Amino acid sequence: MVPVNTPWAPCDARGGHYMQLVSAEEAVQHIPTGAHVLVSGSGGGHAVPEKVLEALEARYLESGAPGALTLIHVVGIGDRVATGAARFRHEGMLKRSITSALIDSPPLIALATADKIESYTLPQGVLSQIMRDLAAGRPGLITRTGLHTFIDPRHGGGRQSPSAREDLVELITIDGKEYLRFKPFPITVAILRGTTADEDGNVSMEQEAIFGEMLASAQAARRNGGIVIVQVKRMAKRGTLPAKSVKIPGILVDYLVVDPDQRQTYATDYNPAYAGEIKAPLHALKRLPFDVRKIVARRAAMEIVPGAILNLGAGISTGISAVCTEEAILDEIVLTNEQGFIGGAPLTGPDSGASQNYDAIVDQPSQFDFYDGGGLDVAFLSFAEVDPAGNVNISRFGSKIVGVGGFINISQNARKVVFSGTFTSGGLEIAAGDGALRIVQEGRHRKFVERIEQVCYSAPFAQSEGREALFVTERCVFRAVDGQLELIEVAPGIDVEKHILSLMAFHPRVAPQLREMDARLFRPEPMGLAAGLQKTR
Repeated sequence: MVPVNTPWAPCDARGGHYMQLVSAEEAVQHIPTGAHVLVSGSGGGHAVPEKVLEALEARYLESGAPGALTLIHVVGIGDRVATGAARFRHEGMLKRSITSALIDSPPLIALATADKIESYTLPQGVLSQIMRDLAAGRPGLITRTGLHTFIDPRHGGGRQSPSAREDLVELITIDGKEYLRFKPFPITVAILRGTTADEDGNVSMEQEAIFGEMLASAQAARRNGGIVIVQVKRMAKRGTLPAKSVKIPGILVDYLVVDPDQRQTYATDYNPAYAGEIKAPLHALKRLPFDVRKIVARRAAMEIVPGAILNLGAGISTGISAVCTEEAILDEIVLTNEQGFIGGAPLTGPDSGASQNYDAIVDQPSQFDFYDGGGLDVAFLSFAEVDPAGNVNISRFGSKIVGVGGFINISQNARKVVFSGTFTSGGLEIAAGDGALRIVQEGRHRKFVERIEQVCYSAPFAQSEGREALFVTERCVFRAVDGQLELIEVAPGIDVEKHILSLMAFHPRVAPQLREMDARLFRPEPMGLAAGLQKTR
């Protein structure tokens, strides 16, 4: 044990805070039943302390303890099978789940829909930022993010299961203006991850694909009198870590677990481009195949202007970075994502959430500060359901609970939002290549519906604040205006009545001058977007 003198850390009989180097199995013995457990990381294993989670699951299966846990993770974590948050899937192990997304841990979705856990999904930015408020002992997070969505207590308060009865969100008024107060919650245990720790417990993150909110999370646990467990890949001699590289100071670390087999993500052992160690040549960035997703991503990319600061959301919108690379316009814009990346090309596929060739990476709470402050010129997000007013649901569909991730922070505060998706889903097949679009087989599921289950984007609220919204599909484009959707573009080869209006549960307004979508969208060769960009600044 190495003593770390700090007056506010838990002390032993000798008066100092002592970091202990232990096995994962020893570390989880210190997690009590009923604990509020915060786990770091994102998506497909980015900075997820998987070795510790594996040991915690094994302990529960062997002994039945610790049970009745509250699991808190800012971003969805897991391989969508049995890792990450799914380690807590065993009945009785989990009492409550608080996260922004459950899609990466289907077993927890099953527990929530069966009402075997109290399930809440809150905005990713809120959960990231509130760590700083918990660390400082403030009375929660006060923000306008979530107003008029299912996060608003007037519309559900983020609940996803009947047993989730506690109000975690409160509507308040300050100077005549509505805000939401996200109430503070205790953190008994923080399980975090870094790359290297020295003998004093100082932790750096040089090989990690994201930073997250490691410092604030450790401070929040310490403020609550809880413990901090940090998993790392390797150890270094005392005093050899560059001080500026330390992301979690040793004064905050109680137990250190070394896993020499720690992978950068579930899918990738280590990619130096993810860590910012090198920049990958552009030809190494994967191109999208010419299919329906590429058509949608291309049309969305046509909303880009030089110098714009953009966000790319999950789903079909992640393909926009590949389109920008292929069209040689990546250097004309600044792509960002909510995990803290500025510049470069956010990744698609199993490692999405990471990025490469970025100019900077900041802690996740700071990125959301920028987003909430209106820093985005255009946000590219996906949609799953849209109602007649232009409200969007991406969160819940009957027994399928996806969650919202950073969607609400981003969509509510960007100056313009471009929502992207296929017009229908479930078996949709198209043919293109000659400058026109043909529907080979229509999708089974309609996306433009009379009523959505959960409002994740409130179009009337956005319009009242002067924010634009565009809805891009492979066959047509809508805009939200005056409280309703307006059809403004149709693909060549598409019959408006047969392929659009007859497949909507409501009749949108049709623009008097209905435009034809650009024929270049429906040909496999690059579109030449670089030549067509017009400067707006």
